[in-house]
Amino acid sequence: MGVSLEAAATGLGGLGLFLLGMTMMSDGLKLAAGPALERILAAATRTRLHGLGSGVLVTALVQSSTAVTVATIGFVNAGLLALGPSLWVLFGANVGTTMTGWIVALVGLRFKIEALALPLIGLGVLLRMTGGGTRRAPVGDAVAGFGLLFLGIALLQQAFGGLSDDTLLPAGDGVQDVLLQVAAGLLMTVLTQSSSAAMAITLTAAQGGLLSAQAAAAVIIGANVGTTVSALLVTVGATANARRAALAHVAFNVVTGAAALVMLPWMVDAIAVLRAWMGLPPDPAARLALFHTAFNVFGVLLMWPLATPLAHWLQRRFRSAEEDESRPRFLDDTVLPVPELALQALAQETARVGELARRTLSAALAGAPTSAVARDQVTVQQLDTAVERFIERLSRAALPPAAARDLARRLRVLRYHETTAEQAVQATRTAAGADAALPEQPRAAAAAFVGQAHALLAACSAGEATPAPALASALAQTEDRYQALKAALLDAGAAGAMNIDAMEAVLGRASALRRGLEQAAKAARLSASPALEGS
Repeated sequence: MGVSLEAAATGLGGLGLFLLGMTMMSDGLKLAAGPALERILAAATRTRLHGLGSGVLVTALVQSSTAVTVATIGFVNAGLLALGPSLWVLFGANVGTTMTGWIVALVGLRFKIEALALPLIGLGVLLRMTGGGTRRAPVGDAVAGFGLLFLGIALLQQAFGGLSDDTLLPAGDGVQDVLLQVAAGLLMTVLTQSSSAAMAITLTAAQGGLLSAQAAAAVIIGANVGTTVSALLVTVGATANARRAALAHVAFNVVTGAAALVMLPWMVDAIAVLRAWMGLPPDPAARLALFHTAFNVFGVLLMWPLATPLAHWLQRRFRSAEEDESRPRFLDDTVLPVPELALQALAQETARVGELARRTLSAALAGAPTSAVARDQVTVQQLDTAVERFIERLSRAALPPAAARDLARRLRVLRYHETTAEQAVQATRTAAGADAALPEQPRAAAAAFVGQAHALLAACSAGEATPAPALASALAQTEDRYQALKAALLDAGAAGAMNIDAMEAVLGRASALRRGLEQAAKAARLSASPALEGS
């Protein structure tokens, strides 16, 4: 069967709306997120059972595991939901989507979530237009994003729905037949972007006698696996954690589907006995709806002991540059029993923290945007925390007095590094572009201060290669340049050559940079000293 140009255009537009809706939803949630939303998410996912129940309930209500899966990955992408809790929401969504089969089998009706698309878009735009600078505006973006997402799914169903109607589902119970049935279910879900649509088609075919119970069950397994395509689409341009959550969704469906295929004949027979025991109607549709629910619940039970190892494995995948940088490179608990090796590793990691802190301050000196400097500062903070925890574990061992003093010195050096990075962020936030049009005298003084600051950072980076007197001299020259800049700014402000607010902003930036440079110099001096010094 050929695909018309109109169907192809509709499908392409649906895919575009799907991705646009996901982006809008994720960005809107990120901007609108406050303590209240984070508390609600934390409460709904504080345990495995809470997360699982939330996924089941929400999916059963909206009748779209795709929407819940995409929304959950969106929460992870926005940083509102951690990877661990998100896994159980995703697993619960797979169980919740089985409600569609019960509705088709027992009622014959199916609630279409895409009917909410246009009202959601209208509500979202209304909130955006009336929100102004309030939190209502990003909430409107998120709501409209949900609507666009559903509209995209609806367009995909419209574009490819006709293909599913004309598809002949393979029959037979042989191994090759079963694999073809799984592939058919997967293909229907991919084309219609809805496992519920594939489920409805399969139940209808089974009810009409076109498929045996086992063949229909194999198609349902394939449809379940097909839902992973939407999750993978969401990861285009997403964060590392969002890609991990999507891969967890894929792992659940693939592992569950493989296990169900291995036990397929026995499961089908067991479901027939269970259906009779529960007093359900004897028709194939009810039996298959029960199979759909049972094998997804079986998947949750199967993943229960595997979830923690899976999360740990995922944490080692899709690492972003920031995550790699914030991960210790030299610290290893295996060296803790040997204090000499542990202290050597600690010295190397502390030096690396200092390098990152000085790089952060150098970026602030060069006028880097606050977002970039803040990102580096967070990396320094995370790495600093990891080093401090290593020191805590090392301090529990019986250490000689010299080693204990060295630990105290390392902690002080870490504090200096962390403050250096914090002052770099403060400097970028204080200036706010106020130094873009400095008068000639302050501009020259600012250039001299920045030049000397870079020279001081270079001396700090050289470590023991820079003698203590040379480091002290570089710090003194930096202080002289700062005082000259301060005097030039005050003179320009007093003479009316410079706006007072702008003067104070530039002076505040210079003061934060000065403070950061002092901390960097203290860290360099103390790192090079074998004995504990005063601050």
